[in-house]
Amino acid sequence: MSRKSYIRDFTLAPKGEAKISWVRNYMPVLNEIRNNFLKEKPLNGKKVAMCLHLEAKTGYLALVLQAGGAEVIVVASNPLSTQDDVVAALVEQGIQAFAWHGATREEYEQHHRQALELKPDLLIDDGGDLLTLLHTEYAELLPEVSGGCEETTTGIIRLKAMEKAGVLKIPIISVNDALMKHLFDNRYGTGQSVWDGINATTNLLVAGKNVVVAGYGWCGRGIAMRAKGLGAKVIVTEVDPVRANEALLDGFAVMPMLEAAVLGHVFVTATGNKNVLRQEHFNLMCDGAVLANAGHFDVEINKSDLKKVSAANKIIKPNIEEFIMPDGRKLFLLAAGRLVNLVSGSGHPIEIMDLSFALQALSLAYLVNNSAQLSPGIISVPEEIDYKVAFLRLQALGCEIDSFTEEQERYLNVW
Repeated sequence: MSRKSYIRDFTLAPKGEAKISWVRNYMPVLNEIRNNFLKEKPLNGKKVAMCLHLEAKTGYLALVLQAGGAEVIVVASNPLSTQDDVVAALVEQGIQAFAWHGATREEYEQHHRQALELKPDLLIDDGGDLLTLLHTEYAELLPEVSGGCEETTTGIIRLKAMEKAGVLKIPIISVNDALMKHLFDNRYGTGQSVWDGINATTNLLVAGKNVVVAGYGWCGRGIAMRAKGLGAKVIVTEVDPVRANEALLDGFAVMPMLEAAVLGHVFVTATGNKNVLRQEHFNLMCDGAVLANAGHFDVEINKSDLKKVSAANKIIKPNIEEFIMPDGRKLFLLAAGRLVNLVSGSGHPIEIMDLSFALQALSLAYLVNNSAQLSPGIISVPEEIDYKVAFLRLQALGCEIDSFTEEQERYLNVW
């Protein structure tokens, strides 16, 4: 297959290489893992299919896996977050790619099929699309697949449903639930990058506004925390009573969305569920309300309802669509309801993805080394991997911590 048949523009490679070179400077943990992978080749002879947001940080992960001996294939987990220059740079360095920015739904799905037709041994997924396709249209490949990793809350929700239904046929490491992932990526990564995306797109002041955050999981916590830091008055909506109590104790107002819809100036969804903002909410929102989504799929803000209740809509600038209500109110949808931090911004900060992608790389090596002992289903990132990434991060920062004395070890191990 020729290069032009699966990427948009091969001539963009130098620009993509410059981007990857930049992020490499700020990914010390992944750099250390790459050095070890070059020596040990833990993925030698393995074919890895990656379905992730194809930008510079992801590009460097692909190169690290390649350094570990893997043949790497990349496809997009979101057609609007794909950076064509990064994809071109990866192809230049021998990585197979099926992706381009703005792919149609049909093209997006075809790219995934092309990746699976290369018969990968291992998968990394972001949202569960590739793993779902493997278990449906390409189920005949399952016996030869050692396992995979999933790094999003949305993807884990889907995979847990598959596991409960008895149809998940390979071991999947839940990277999303690792301590060094959700405590940092979901909270600090999402918290910063969502507001980077919103602010870069709208250029509006956050201070003094009512910001409604739908969902108070780790992503919602981060979004609310950063909104508070920017001076906003934060309202949280939840369906989980424990998380609702946590939001109250963190100093935020908690109420149903029907009440929040009247008060909000900016709405950010982060639930992993569908139709979180819908017709009855749009009918109550104030003139100028901004709607953004931080969940994986573009289903949290019901775009069909938004079009149905509006008298007209138009794109007024990149990543801002204006919806004019019959009474003259204007609502503004950002990034077509897709992930605002990646469509309207550059995604999570580099140092955050250093941790998440380090977990991905080490988890793949773990799958290879332990495939014979692992059963189908969702499994946790082994504690030794979580703590290895934590220590490597501290080491890179020049930060030392205490260790137990022998007396303390004995004290903790007697009853």
